[in-house]
Amino acid sequence: MLIESMTRRRPSRGATGVTLAGRRVHLLDRARIYACGITPYDVTHLGHASTFVWVDTLARALRALGVEPVVCRNVTDVDDVLDAAARRAGVRYDHFAAFQQFRFEGDMAALGVRAPDHEPRAHAYIDPVIRLAGALVEAGAAYERDGGVYFRGRDVVARAGLAEAEALRLAGEFGGRPDDPAKDDPFDVAVWQPAEEDHPAWDSPWGPGRPGWHAECVAMAVSVFGVGVDVHAGGEDLRFPHHAYHAAMAEALTGVTPYARAWLHAGTVRVGGAKMAKSAGNLVLLEDLLATHPAPVVRTLIVDRPWARSWEYQPALLDRAAERLESLHRAAGRPHEAREADVERLRALLAADLDVSGALDLAVETGGGTARVLTTALGLS
Repeated sequence: MLIESMTRRRPSRGATGVTLAGRRVHLLDRARIYACGITPYDVTHLGHASTFVWVDTLARALRALGVEPVVCRNVTDVDDVLDAAARRAGVRYDHFAAFQQFRFEGDMAALGVRAPDHEPRAHAYIDPVIRLAGALVEAGAAYERDGGVYFRGRDVVARAGLAEAEALRLAGEFGGRPDDPAKDDPFDVAVWQPAEEDHPAWDSPWGPGRPGWHAECVAMAVSVFGVGVDVHAGGEDLRFPHHAYHAAMAEALTGVTPYARAWLHAGTVRVGGAKMAKSAGNLVLLEDLLATHPAPVVRTLIVDRPWARSWEYQPALLDRAAERLESLHRAAGRPHEAREADVERLRALLAADLDVSGALDLAVETGGGTARVLTTALGLS
């Protein structure tokens, strides 16, 4: 029997779904995936690419399982770091963000990452953030003070299982302003923050101001998907405070728990032992990698490993990825067709915590149609 794709199969009474980080997510005909997108203030590096390739791989794996992914990838174009970059460039924040977003989308297209179904931009969701702030105040989950609205966050730290000192460090590192005197508690965070010089501002019932970072994502995610998502994805470094506060605010707003049925926190990419970041001066730019290596090689570099594990980038890893991909392509060149049992084994591996490495091993070993199916399904052709 000719197996033309991974989505052609006999009807089954078994449940369809995926396991992510030990959590089983049963699915019917579609999956809602919210991916924390970039703050568009600089060029795309391998750390960014790793997260979005994994989101794309999850979406592709779901299609192979007969489930249609609906991906929302936001754009954080209201942000203090972006404002500072725009000032240095001498242009409006929104013009600067639009240009950087255009470059990012070109990088993603070159890498074979499919465009999301929804791409909300924070500056277009000011009114939903204002409504979110009002609803949280009404529910007693937030309070108004000095032109701002602050979400009560002490329980968020406890739920994240962090020591207070570590939570304070992370809050300060990610712009949470734990020493803000307007707050009742250092772990409270701004849903709406009062206007400040050199930052954009909008009118609100509490006076001019702008959204808080976590509130922006809540407003965009809830506006697109409603009360919850099947998978919330982003880099491991966003686990706390951003994702923890996002979930807590969304649950306080809707009363529905859990906000996310599963989380995909892609492992950190490191260079020289430090997380890849502009501040560390250790960026590996995506455009440089794609100038010297085909996109499928870069994708293989990223996905031929456990998605949640942090890893150290070294140039030699690209050569290994190229060899791995060549093995897959040679296997795909064998003339025999795929057996249904082998395609089912591929599906099972992808459904089991996105075991791409295991699926590659099987495809190389089996060859022929099985390797062709996996090559096409994962965008490695």
